[in-house]
Amino acid sequence: MASLFPPRLLHFTATTDKSQSDRPTAWRLIALSAVAVPVAAAGLPLAVYLPPIYVQDHGLSLGAIGLIFLVGRLWDALLDPLVGTLSDRTRTRFGRRRPWIAGGGLLFALAAAFLFFPQGQVSVAYLAATLFVFYLGWTAIQIPLLAWSGEISGRYHERTRIATFQTVVTASALLLTLILPTIADQWRPGDGKLKLALMGGLVLATILPGLALTLTAFPEQPQPDAPTRRRPIGQAIRTVLADPLLLRVLGSDFAVTLGQNIRASLIVFYVSFFMHRPDWAAGLFLFQFVFGVLAGPIWLKIGYRLGKHRTAVTGEIVQVIVNLGLLLVTPDRFGLLLALTLAQGLAQGSGNLMLRSIVADVADKHRLDHGEDRTGLYFSVFSLAGKAATAVAIGIALPLVSWLGFDPKAVNSPATLQGLATVFAIGPAIAHAFSAWLVSGFPLDEAAHAEVRRALDAQGPALAPAE
Repeated sequence: MASLFPPRLLHFTATTDKSQSDRPTAWRLIALSAVAVPVAAAGLPLAVYLPPIYVQDHGLSLGAIGLIFLVGRLWDALLDPLVGTLSDRTRTRFGRRRPWIAGGGLLFALAAAFLFFPQGQVSVAYLAATLFVFYLGWTAIQIPLLAWSGEISGRYHERTRIATFQTVVTASALLLTLILPTIADQWRPGDGKLKLALMGGLVLATILPGLALTLTAFPEQPQPDAPTRRRPIGQAIRTVLADPLLLRVLGSDFAVTLGQNIRASLIVFYVSFFMHRPDWAAGLFLFQFVFGVLAGPIWLKIGYRLGKHRTAVTGEIVQVIVNLGLLLVTPDRFGLLLALTLAQGLAQGSGNLMLRSIVADVADKHRLDHGEDRTGLYFSVFSLAGKAATAVAIGIALPLVSWLGFDPKAVNSPATLQGLATVFAIGPAIAHAFSAWLVSGFPLDEAAHAEVRRALDAQGPALAPAE
């Protein structure tokens, strides 16, 4: 992992924060993020490679697999706020978050072994049960880890630094996962089972070491006193969703993720049909991702100077400009497309990073206003917004280009291909512009959050996480 972080990038500094001496070291933050490697590595094969292999090699019908994955996603969406709320309420001598991450990690590892390396007769019930356990384990890791990351420090910029390390580790894991199918194609072209085995092997090889590093990276902060009367989960969710600051952050992140996934869902069609370069269909996405790994530290530095919401706005405006620049690309200007893809990679995730860091600040304000710590629930709702945007993006982009006449199985007219290119450029540009508008002028900036923290500190450790 050390090679991913050049020495000068390991010493992220913020002159507005406290001295370096009381800040978590870079290596501890990498350790905290370690479990993100198997979690991130599981996403790509689950969506791309696993369904066709279960159809071709195990005889399941495409319709049955589609239904199982749809129900699985609904189950996953139901789990997010449930796990977030329950982890907020957990009280053990090991902390609130770590028991969930440890238990979820074991379930995740068990389900991944059966999912990526199916043995014997595979049935619809087998796949459904495995996915049921897999999503439970995944959520039990992801939501408590996000909440714990927001609790490690109460300082405005330090939270962004912590989120940046997790973002870079996650992006690096995804990059490695994208490279593995390329290696498999060089070894045994077209062998989907080999690709799935390589990616599943990465997940299983990293889950236990990742868990060990994450769980021992930090002690958990002192736990807030449990309220004498707990609200029902439904009422707690309604209270959180009534928070106007959170709604702005959710809307902005939904728009960011929507723009990213409209682009992702169309990039293969755009490169293969509009640019007439099918040989670059996967390579261009990988090219963008390489530069995306470098994006986190760059936007962290900008965030130190501008603050979180202004940096999010800046990143989204860059995304708007880059996507509008795609309108200038023609099939004979591949160099321009490469340049814009590089810029896209460097701007990638800037909005998601800052908005994720803002969620912990908004949870602080909720805790001050209501006397209840709902950090886990806040992050679970934030996670739901991103998942919803991913589903909506595919539901918008593919039907729209189909309505414009695009058909990957037929010969498409120049006008149809231009329509595809226009949706590829304009759709993300509109989404990123809307995201910037929603978070512009966000009132909970560094100064306002400092006031919240001072008030929490005055109430004592029962409501204020230690730094």
